[in-house]
Amino acid sequence: MAFWTLYDSTVHAIMSRDEVRDFDAWAINQLHIPGAALMENAGRCAAEIALTMLPRKSPQRVCVFCGGGNNGGDGFVIARHLANCQIDTQILLCAAPEKIGGDARIHLEICRRMNLPIQTVDLNGNPLCRQVRQACLDCGLIIDALFGTGLKGELASPYAGLIACLNSAKVPILAVDIPSGLDCNLGIPLPVCIEADATVSFVAAKQGFFQNEQAAQVIGTLYIASIGITTKKARI
Repeated sequence: MAFWTLYDSTVHAIMSRDEVRDFDAWAINQLHIPGAALMENAGRCAAEIALTMLPRKSPQRVCVFCGGGNNGGDGFVIARHLANCQIDTQILLCAAPEKIGGDARIHLEICRRMNLPIQTVDLNGNPLCRQVRQACLDCGLIIDALFGTGLKGELASPYAGLIACLNSAKVPILAVDIPSGLDCNLGIPLPVCIEADATVSFVAAKQGFFQNEQAAQVIGTLYIASIGITTKKARI
């Protein structure tokens, strides 16, 4: 685990969306590391950062907002590790449970078998912000595990509304891999994005983090975390 500094481009890579996808494929197909294992490693590292962001005094309660893809899968792993550390952890599922598949499904089922609290957010519910405020009552940290680097195009309105509600919750936010709603390559909101206090980026910093001042304002403190395999090739 490491902070990003101005000198880290000689140590850590900077990756575009396609490079992230290709790196994951290489780890899975060439090194034969199961995708669920990569997800486990990523989530465990993110949980370590989350623990450092919790207030020393109450509330030590965490709300993990999970999307339906691999970023949500990272969130399930984070929730499990926090619960193992005796942290009051709530999973807020922001996708239809039956549509979650692949490696994310594996980790969701583990959380279910552990009887972790899981609540499905009604994205079309009225009002959405009331659901968020109620879920985050006495919450010391929000984990943003909604969308990852693959997000392109404009966010659907329910998710744009959800992100706006999370930003207005006045609770510190840790973004998983990339602030949800931020374009990985361009570093622009689509049209809104999570305004994180910290971002734990896996394997490498993302290209969009350095494209404009707007991106720098929403990633917060940047950490680079391993998923069990790293790249030594840096792009400057």
